[in-house]
Amino acid sequence: MTMDFLGTMLAGAVIGILASFVTGERRGCIFNIIAGIVGSVIGERLFSLGGPTIGGLPILSSVLGAIIFVAVISLFFGRKND
Repeated sequence: MTMDFLGTMLAGAVIGILASFVTGERRGCIFNIIAGIVGSVIGERLFSLGGPTIGGLPILSSVLGAIIFVAVISLFFGRKND
């Protein structure tokens, strides 16, 4: 149980990092984990591409869903100029 949770968190982080590289948004590790997990849900609902998985999350569908999630978040909560 604990290892499944940690594996999903790690997979979500990797997927979120990939999505942040594609979109150019850098928001932090917690955001990347959330983006990866939420993106996995979005991607599975929209695309259901299957394929290889990491931590129980399908890679391609998850990354596409995470890109959509990060883009929508960026649209509504754009970065402030530092």
